[in-house]
Amino acid sequence: MKESFRWYGPQDAVPLSAIRQAGATTIVSALHDVPNGAVWSIDAIKIHQTLIQNAGLKWAVVESVPIHEDIKQRIGDYERYIENYKSTLKNLASCGIYTVCYNFMPVLDWTRTHLYKTLVDGSTALSFEIDALRAFDLYVVKRNRATEDYSSLQIEAAKRYYESLEEIEVKSLTKSIIAGLPGAEEGYTMEEFNQRIEAYSHLDQDTLRSHLIQFLAAIIPTAEACNVKLCIHPDDPPHSLFGIPRVVSTASDIEALFSAVPSLNNGLTFCTGSFGVRADNDLLEMFINHAERIHFLHFRSTQRDEKGNFFEANHLEGDVDMYAMVKAALQEEKRRKAIGRIDWEIPMRPDHGHQMLDDLNKTTNPGYSAIGRLRGLAELRGLALGISRSDL
Repeated sequence: MKESFRWYGPQDAVPLSAIRQAGATTIVSALHDVPNGAVWSIDAIKIHQTLIQNAGLKWAVVESVPIHEDIKQRIGDYERYIENYKSTLKNLASCGIYTVCYNFMPVLDWTRTHLYKTLVDGSTALSFEIDALRAFDLYVVKRNRATEDYSSLQIEAAKRYYESLEEIEVKSLTKSIIAGLPGAEEGYTMEEFNQRIEAYSHLDQDTLRSHLIQFLAAIIPTAEACNVKLCIHPDDPPHSLFGIPRVVSTASDIEALFSAVPSLNNGLTFCTGSFGVRADNDLLEMFINHAERIHFLHFRSTQRDEKGNFFEANHLEGDVDMYAMVKAALQEEKRRKAIGRIDWEIPMRPDHGHQMLDDLNKTTNPGYSAIGRLRGLAELRGLALGISRSDL
């Protein structure tokens, strides 16, 4: 696997020099200063690319080229934004960048309720508490029709949770959810957030899925023409939030996308953490069924409970059978190499990491401190070496 690290650009607290010392050779990055929907110019791409190359690394994966909200709803200027997306793909390919991760999560990108959950060893982790999310929805956002989405017992639990919070905790919860996590590109005021979720009140799951399929039908011919592999990231967490449907959460969701648009350029970012939050997702079966179109790997593990709460576990712990997943990835690489696929080596990054050791005293992007991801990469590298020496 191509060992990779995500880098948020020159303002990232983790410099490229540290990433190189971690042993990664490939950078996963994006032009975070370009507004959603705008074209990424060749000049801007090359400036970013040169910074990476001068550090002795290669920008091989884009994460992400965001999809404008108008495209998701098929309103306003969505046709122009689709054309802009095509132009960006062409410009990336002209610079030798052929793997593009994206997602189709409405309003919010990946979401957590707490950014610094203290674990028993003193490190901190990202976490998601279902009562906190419901309390925020019901008593902070006060979303229209929110009570229709929850049972009386769930509402009662959310009310108790909300009433237990101090004002500073309400502000922290609000910031965690709507201010925008790393890579989310957009944060909102409370008024803006209410407007955004209300705009989706008329869209059901089938309609949102049809919008995604129509987007792919429009964009994939361009991707094929310039040899760009698009790889959709699953919903995180993989279920509805604030009454808004999500359509990349389960095995049936991804099967529907690939059946509708069967091109291999319509691929998947296989995130073991996102899919792994749902106990009904059989990760190994999902990987094997769609192995040929997995163009990017996010390896991380979460520890979930029966209520829907979870936190980011160490990479070799939690609910994900990381041994099985790494072995499956290595077997797929071996198969691709045997049939002569140029893209036989799959980019992989250790997704998220605990804030630990010296990083506890630093300001870093939540989930993206250096040492926690270094630990994850080292563990995954050792696991891969052991498997390749013994099982393949």
